Amino acid sequence: MDFSYSPRLRELKDRARVLTEQIYPFELECEQNNGLSAESHAVIKQAVLDAGLQAINTPVEFGGAGLTVLEQVVVQEELGKLTNALWDAVWRPANPLTHATPEQRERYLVPGARGDRRDAVAITEPDAGSDFSAASTTATPDGRGGYFLNGTKWFVTVGDVADYFIVLANVEPDHAPTMFLVDKDTPGITCVKVPRFTHTFVYEHPEFTFEDVHVGADAVLGPVGGGLDLTRDWFTEERLMIGARTIGAAERALKLAAEWASERRVAGGQPLIEQQLIQGMIADSVADIMTNRALTHQVAWEFDQADPNDPVQRKTLHAKAATVKLASSEASNRVVDRCVQIFGGRGYIREYPVERLWRELRVDRIWEGTSEIQRLVIANEVRKRGLDKLLAFADASSDFGTDGAELAAAVAAL
Repeated sequence: MDFSYSPRLRELKDRARVLTEQIYPFELECEQNNGLSAESHAVIKQAVLDAGLQAINTPVEFGGAGLTVLEQVVVQEELGKLTNALWDAVWRPANPLTHATPEQRERYLVPGARGDRRDAVAITEPDAGSDFSAASTTATPDGRGGYFLNGTKWFVTVGDVADYFIVLANVEPDHAPTMFLVDKDTPGITCVKVPRFTHTFVYEHPEFTFEDVHVGADAVLGPVGGGLDLTRDWFTEERLMIGARTIGAAERALKLAAEWASERRVAGGQPLIEQQLIQGMIADSVADIMTNRALTHQVAWEFDQADPNDPVQRKTLHAKAATVKLASSEASNRVVDRCVQIFGGRGYIREYPVERLWRELRVDRIWEGTSEIQRLVIANEVRKRGLDKLLAFADASSDFGTDGAELAAAVAAL
């Protein structure tokens, strides 16, 4: 086994670090103004393009950087050090767009990769959160090949600046969950509320209603009835990226706290870091970061080795991504909480990055599936297919140790 960065990974990590450092100066503007000016967005956009880190999950032929999953994780870990979700200013088109038709690619994905268009995924509803199979938004056929969309979507992240949505709706009368590409200016779409959340993010998470929103047959993304599979694939990828970003955030917070503890003098003139209770918090944080970084990189590597057409591997990786998201998001929350404590009163001031990270990381235990949902995903994998593959390293041959009979039996159990 080789756990070192290849020259390619090292170069990507360095490039992402430089881009992150270029974006740091915009953090306080975003915090104080609840967002960035158009001029600041333009500067960041150009920096992203200059770094060649636009649309890192999108193939080069469509204008993206075309990175592997492990390469994306390395980049996202660096970007995760940014507060105010400024990592989201480094755009990544939602992965269901890989199922776009050639016409849809030219209309949405290609300009999205350039940063000229922005998508927002509209899945969550008032009564359908982590259980997205409970979504009630409908798509009623119009008799001419098109559909009328009706429903309400909550927490549409980036919905304030996006110019089109990826909407999950049930095609009637069969109640077939399906994804649709819908331009934001289509008649019948209304932004009804922009809630204020604990964090101060560069983008908002508005609520939208869809009332008789008419779309053509060319708006269907992927197969009719394939919406839940596309949603699961999207969640699986996002959960890995959350793991990477949260560990990057925890690393930044710990570095700041360790530096502060080395400089801060306490009674007797001793640096704070000489106090054993502080040393214990730092040591526990190092352990949280090291173990979860290793896990995130391991599972990302396994994604790159896997056969995307093997249903057993897909289910196992879905559970492994849930493990990454659960472990990393909870560990990073522990780390930043300790860092706030080390900073004392200063750690409670919004001008200090540790305070912003403390507020912002809390949502990572909620969105893209709560910690409780991740536990259910993991336990369900154990119930259906046992522990062996979930606990094992994948083989470089990418067969995950599955023979034909075992594969057939596992498919039957899906």
